[in-house]
Amino acid sequence: MRIRALVAVVGLLLTAVTVDALAVTQVKSVRLWRAPDNTRLVFDLSGPVQHSVFTLSAPDRLVIDINGATLAAPLNVSTANTPISSVRSAQRTPTDLRVVVDLKKSVTPKSFTLAPNAQYGNRLVVDLYDQEADAVAATAPTPPPTPVQTPATTPAVPVTPAQPAIKLPPVPSGKRDIVVAIDAGHGGEDPGASGSRGQHEKDIVLQIAKELQRQINTEKGYRAELTRTGDYFIPLRKRTEIARKKGADLFISIHADAAPSRAAFGASVFALSDRGATSETARWLADTENRSDLIGGAGNVSLDDKDRMLAGVLLDLSMTATLSSSLNVGQKVLGNMGRVTSLHKQRVEQAGFMVLKSPDIPSILVETGFISNNNEAAKLATASHQQALARSIHTGVRQYFQQNPPPGTYIAWLRDSGKIAQGPREHTVRPGETLAMLAVRYQVSVASLRSTNSLKTDELKVGQHLDIPATTLASQ
Repeated sequence: MRIRALVAVVGLLLTAVTVDALAVTQVKSVRLWRAPDNTRLVFDLSGPVQHSVFTLSAPDRLVIDINGATLAAPLNVSTANTPISSVRSAQRTPTDLRVVVDLKKSVTPKSFTLAPNAQYGNRLVVDLYDQEADAVAATAPTPPPTPVQTPATTPAVPVTPAQPAIKLPPVPSGKRDIVVAIDAGHGGEDPGASGSRGQHEKDIVLQIAKELQRQINTEKGYRAELTRTGDYFIPLRKRTEIARKKGADLFISIHADAAPSRAAFGASVFALSDRGATSETARWLADTENRSDLIGGAGNVSLDDKDRMLAGVLLDLSMTATLSSSLNVGQKVLGNMGRVTSLHKQRVEQAGFMVLKSPDIPSILVETGFISNNNEAAKLATASHQQALARSIHTGVRQYFQQNPPPGTYIAWLRDSGKIAQGPREHTVRPGETLAMLAVRYQVSVASLRSTNSLKTDELKVGQHLDIPATTLASQ
C-alpha cells in the first residue's frame, strides 16, 4: 500500500510539473515600427510575464530577459532604417527567455507590458529612443492601454499622386505664416477603427492629412505641419506638444469613426467640452512644469511667476478664448464638409478628447466618416474623396483665418491693409465654362486653380465644385 501511495504522489507531482510547464507564456511574434525619434518593438505574448531590460556596450546591445516565457517561433523582423542590426534569442532556463537586440548605435530603452484587450492578448512593448532624443524619451507619456496589431494582409490605401512642388513668393519680412498642425490619428500598432474590407483608420487618415497639408502649403501665408508623417504611434499628449513646438495657430486631428451599427454614417467635427476644459485647467495648474510654459492664447503670458489664483484666472481666460475659437473654426469646417459628404450632426459636437485639451491652441477633431459603414469606408479609401474632404477642411480653415488672423501674420497684414479680396471662394461649374475663363473672372492663375483643386487636366464637368484660391487686391 505504501508503494502504491508513493507512486500516486509521484504521479501527481509529475502532473503538476507538466501543467506548470504548459502554463509557461509563449512569445508568439515581434513587430517593429520606426518613428522620427524612436523605434518600437512589440512582443505578442500568450500570457503575462515579468521582464527586465538593460544595455551593454562595446558593442552596443540591449538585453531583454523575459521570465516565465519560451519562444514559439523565430523572431523575424525587418530592421531596415532603424538602429537595430539584428535580433537574436536563447533560453536561459526552460522557462526564462533572453532576447538580445544588437545595435548600430546606443539608445535609451523604455519598456512596459500591456494587458489583453477585446482583440489582442498580452504584449511587451520596448521603445528604443535615439540618444539625441533622450529629453523627449524621459518625458514621453505612457501610451494608451490598448494599442493593437496591424495584420500583414492590410490592403494598401490608394496614394494620392505626387504633386509638383509649388514655389510661393516670399512672405514680407516680419509677417509670419499661419501654422496649422495636422494630426493623423492612431498609427503603428494602433490601427484605430477597421472597415469590413480590412481598411484601417490609421492609413486613411494619414492620406487625408498629407493631402490637406499639400493643399494648405500651396497658399501664401500658410504653413501646414504633420504630427506624424508615417506609420508609427505617438502618445496623445505628445501630439499637442509637437503642435506647440511647431508654433501652431490651429490643431486639427483627423479620424474616421466607427459604430456598432453599420448603418451609422456621416462626418462630424468636435471641439473640447466645457467639463474637459475645466479639468484640463486644473491639471495644468497642478503641474509645475506646465505652469512654466508660455500660454499663447493669453498673449504669451508665463505662469511661473504668478500666484495660483492669478494663474487660474489667466488659464480660464485662455481656455475660454481657445474653446470659442475652436467652435468657430469647427463650424466653418463642418459647413464646408457638408458640401462634399453627408454629416452625422449639423453642429459642432463637444467631448473631452485628450488631443483637444490644449489651453493655448484652438483645436478640432474631424471625423471624416464612418469606416464601419461599407459605403463610407469605400469612399474614404479613394484618392478623389480624400482630396474633396481635404479641400472642404482647407476652405473652412481659410475662412476662419481671413476673419481671425493671428497678429503679426501675413494674412493679418493683408486684412489690415485692405488687401484681402472679397467675393465667393467656391464656384459651381456651369455649361460652357472653362478653367481659363474662371481664372480671368476670379483674377487667379490657371495653375493655382489646377493645384488648389488637384486637377490633372483643364477639363471641367458641369456641376463640378471648385475652390477659388485666396487672392489679394494687390494681385489684381
